[in-house]
Amino acid sequence: MDEEYVPNYRVEDYQELKEGQATILFPKNNEVFYNPVQQFNRDMSIAAIKTWRDTNNEAKMLRFNKSANPNKAAPSTKFTILEALAASGLRSVRYAKEIEDIDFILTNDLLADAVESIKRNAHFNGISQSLVRANQGDAVAVMYAHRDKGAFDVVDLDPYGTAAPFIDGAIQAVKKGGLICVTCTDLAVLASHNHPEACFAKYGGNPLKAEFCHELALRLVINSLQQTANRHKRYIEPLLSCSIDFYVRIFVRVHDKPILVKNVASQTGIVYHCRYCGTFATQPFGTVEPGKGATLKYHVSAASAAERTCTQCESKLEIGGPCWLGPLHNKDFVQRMYDTVSSASSSMYGTQPRMKGMLKVILEELDDVPFHYSHPELCSAVRASCPPLTKVNSALLNAGYRVSGSHTQHGSIKTDAPPQVVWDVMRSLVKEMGRSPKIVEGSPADRLLAKPITTEISFDQHKDANPESRRIKLVRYQMNPEKNWGPKARHSEASKPKNADAKRKQQDRSHTPEDSLAASVPEAAADSESAAELDTVSNDVKKLRTE
Repeated sequence: MDEEYVPNYRVEDYQELKEGQATILFPKNNEVFYNPVQQFNRDMSIAAIKTWRDTNNEAKMLRFNKSANPNKAAPSTKFTILEALAASGLRSVRYAKEIEDIDFILTNDLLADAVESIKRNAHFNGISQSLVRANQGDAVAVMYAHRDKGAFDVVDLDPYGTAAPFIDGAIQAVKKGGLICVTCTDLAVLASHNHPEACFAKYGGNPLKAEFCHELALRLVINSLQQTANRHKRYIEPLLSCSIDFYVRIFVRVHDKPILVKNVASQTGIVYHCRYCGTFATQPFGTVEPGKGATLKYHVSAASAAERTCTQCESKLEIGGPCWLGPLHNKDFVQRMYDTVSSASSSMYGTQPRMKGMLKVILEELDDVPFHYSHPELCSAVRASCPPLTKVNSALLNAGYRVSGSHTQHGSIKTDAPPQVVWDVMRSLVKEMGRSPKIVEGSPADRLLAKPITTEISFDQHKDANPESRRIKLVRYQMNPEKNWGPKARHSEASKPKNADAKRKQQDRSHTPEDSLAASVPEAAADSESAAELDTVSNDVKKLRTE
């Protein structure tokens, strides 16, 4: 390493911003950007890395105790982190001050001004240069340079825009059993139908303009991570996948297990979606079944039963994906993280109430059921007023199926009930409430209601219809955190790279103009069973899509 370098600066020339245990000097000329809305991202990342560290150390000790070699030294609890796209260095400074057992953090950025900011903020917070090691370099080149002996335990990708150009480098730069943390803020590409060609080019799959578009965004990014890992005979295990405000944040563990790679075809596939009523069906690319002894047999899936039109309303179907169809989370990991966050002091995480709410809703999700319906969308399809959400949940539970919400959308219904049962519930509601006179004969709504009810439906209140997260009044779906919130503008022109090659490299970290849309549904601070509030959510969705 270089000799100890002391940056030259005057504190009075900077604006002090405190977050967690860190205080950064934010330049008044905006040479690097700061987005306070992203504090939730950093709080969640700190909690996730701590949880990964604890589980990883336990696994190390378990292997050590099983080895029964008295001459073998106990495994080290120290670990390394690469922050590949660091900007001001705030994230690395917080990691250094708030996470124990870090050996060192390589804090990298392409811009000289950003690297100077990293050094300045580390010095101002009393952090040694041996702990936070500022580095100027192209993120991809840095990761490839460390893919052999210098691999990291944790690789953090938090780009301004898509993480797609950095995924291959991250997969190769992380150690076996290591953690990759990925942010993508280009939800205008990932969670809408505006730019399917751009989404396919970046992530290898088509997005959909569907109520579950944010969950599909998570699954598209995970699939991109998985396919990249598989090329290197590696397998990624999603530990926690979050749709947050205007971005997604995903935490995955990387395994060197070729046997797991063989299972990926059965966990990857496409989704058929009805443009009118929202009915959907998934189709995996492969199946796995037990073979002789401990072996497994792998098969290509049979042709899908899905037709070109919806089985319920006979409208056209569209295809999303390929995408990840496996679990989005490791529930043991999430439970441990939830317990850690809940037991922490309120001063440790500035966004603790929201962290607890999101983690609790994720724990309640049916993780073996890809995608979900929307309560307002179901009611809109049959031109009915929205009853309490618990009434619909109760009907599905009373019919013998499981049901939950999704953290990705307020008013969501995630269930293992087949579409026929879901629409039998809606037909029974219309039968109880009365058919709308606005339904035109031969319309999709008319065709939906014309089908016979084949399921015995009971709307008696079920004890599990109201989830615990709602009963204990957690912050399940956050309000917009501030006026004009969203991705902030990129740092000023004066700090951009001067030469054309550096500019080209930086473009992968920038938004396209449409990214400012953010394609994120405004979320309510608290739940309500009233039809009025659910209609408001539905109207907000439509408004965002037409703006």
